[in-house]
Amino acid sequence: MMNYELRMANLDKKQNITIVLSFFFGLFSLFSYSQVKTKIDSTSIKIGAQVTYKIEVDVDTTSLVIFPEGQTFSPMEMIESYTIDTTKKDDRYNLIKKYGLTQFDSGVYTIPKQKILIGSKEFYTDSLKVEIREIVVDTTKQGLYDIKPIIEVDKSIGDWWKYVLLTVLVIAVIGFLLWWFIWRVKPLTEEEEIALLPPYDRAKLALKQLDESSYLQNENLKGYYSDLTYIIRKFLDEKVYDRALESTTDELVSRLNLLKDGNQIELSKDDIRNIQTILKRADLVKFAKGTPDVALAAIDRKTIDLEIDHVKEALPEPTEEEKLLDKQYKEDQERRNKTKKIVLTFGIVAFLLLGTLVGLGYKYGFSYVKDTILGHESKELLEGEWVTSEYGFPPIIITTPKVLKRIEIPVAEDQENQPKSSSFSYGTMLDVFNVTVNTLQFPKQKREAETQEQANVPEIDLAELSEKGLEGMEAKGAKNIFALKDKFETPNGAEGLKSYGTMNIPSVGSDKLREAKFVFVLFTAENVLQQVFVISPENDTYADEMVERILKSIELNPKTE
Repeated sequence: MMNYELRMANLDKKQNITIVLSFFFGLFSLFSYSQVKTKIDSTSIKIGAQVTYKIEVDVDTTSLVIFPEGQTFSPMEMIESYTIDTTKKDDRYNLIKKYGLTQFDSGVYTIPKQKILIGSKEFYTDSLKVEIREIVVDTTKQGLYDIKPIIEVDKSIGDWWKYVLLTVLVIAVIGFLLWWFIWRVKPLTEEEEIALLPPYDRAKLALKQLDESSYLQNENLKGYYSDLTYIIRKFLDEKVYDRALESTTDELVSRLNLLKDGNQIELSKDDIRNIQTILKRADLVKFAKGTPDVALAAIDRKTIDLEIDHVKEALPEPTEEEKLLDKQYKEDQERRNKTKKIVLTFGIVAFLLLGTLVGLGYKYGFSYVKDTILGHESKELLEGEWVTSEYGFPPIIITTPKVLKRIEIPVAEDQENQPKSSSFSYGTMLDVFNVTVNTLQFPKQKREAETQEQANVPEIDLAELSEKGLEGMEAKGAKNIFALKDKFETPNGAEGLKSYGTMNIPSVGSDKLREAKFVFVLFTAENVLQQVFVISPENDTYADEMVERILKSIELNPKTE
């Protein structure tokens, strides 16, 4: 029995020791794990001045620390988040994170507790009070002046001139090439100048060139007689008989005699006989390998020269009708050449234009190219100069394709308990694209407490307000509204509710409904309700890009009165 009691006493003693050790090591690990301190450099500043809020954390080197980010210091506004200052001592880190805070309304504000994550554990800082003092202006010493007039600012011309210059250069190069190769009056070659000479002058020039040849010096009689007979045959072909080149000697001579007998050409029998003799001698040289004397060949050349003169003299003068027909022929030739140049130019330009369109369509998409050429309202808005601005109070910072214009809202007579509202919009629900920003600020009902935390403000149900917003669209003529809801977070960490979907809305000047998309984003903070509303066409990629860009640009800048 005594042994049993002794064992039980020892067991209780061990358990007590275990509990004490566990508590001790737990407490030790808590204090050795981290230590969080906060302070501000001033508890009283002027409106718009900056107070530095510092969080100091002491942790071991294996711990992951996450400091607050975004507008978590409301009602104070964070204007700058400084880089973490880190110092190491032995196996521990000392981390100092600083924030620049400010406020633009006088009063006493409380910086709320901030959450710091160290590993998997959460730590909260103490709340701190800051007094924002008004700036006293001595109006007896400070002069009052009228509002300065609006100053016109030169708008940046952008980069459009580069594309215009490039287009002009390309058109200029293409035009120069077309002029150079098609429309330019080119200098004639020697062959072209000879071809434009009359048949008689051309024949005389050919005989002169034959004299300058080396046929006779080399006793190349076959080549000499071939050129000599070609000259007389070509002249006869153009002026007397249009088949003189392909006719045999007998056929040609027979044709000349027939024309003489018919009084169509005043050519003597001796002239015909001389032409026949030279042609037959040439046939013997070319086909029978005849070898006349070089001196005889020279005489034949002079005979052909003389007979060309006789044939010209024997030809009748052209009548006025023939001259007119010749003039018309030349005009027709010029007209055909001009038409040919026009068709060729049009074909080249059309080919280049079609090739350019196909290339741009392949790279950017044919719909994009079509919309660029023919114009598209959503595309013009998307590619225009966007504007980033603040709207309402507290302000909503948003980037839109056009500046939002203030919408005047009727003011009720009793303003004491009425919320302050402001609305800005581009377009209406009936337009192709509509952006609206609304801000509703409820009055604070303060009790004896002076701090923001103790203000009594109405609770706002975003889901219920979203449904009322959809009902408002139905009241304006929207039909078949299909809506989804999801959480929404701005780039600076503000959270809200997003309603989005499709609907059918009326069209201007038509009874038909058109398909559209909508995005309805609601934010609430303390006594403020803020809304961003976007309506865009359905099946419009440019509008989808605009909506996405607008939503990504939304930032809330909370300022309370």
